[in-house]
Amino acid sequence: MLSSLDRCDRCGAQAYVRVTLGGGGELLFCAHHARQHEDKLREMSAQIHDESERLASSSTSVVDED
Repeated sequence: MLSSLDRCDRCGAQAYVRVTLGGGGELLFCAHHARQHEDKLREMSAQIHDESERLASSSTSVVDED
């Protein structure tokens, strides 16, 4: 499981996606950059571990108490 200490290799935001490359290298991406590069990574047969669903479950809803 990725933690808040894992940072995106592109922008430094919290990483929610771990990509393991065929040669054993590893890349970490925020959800935005993972989506941006997903097609190319799949072409490379990279193994993708996606935890971005945690973003939806951890968001708080704002309740209007008028």
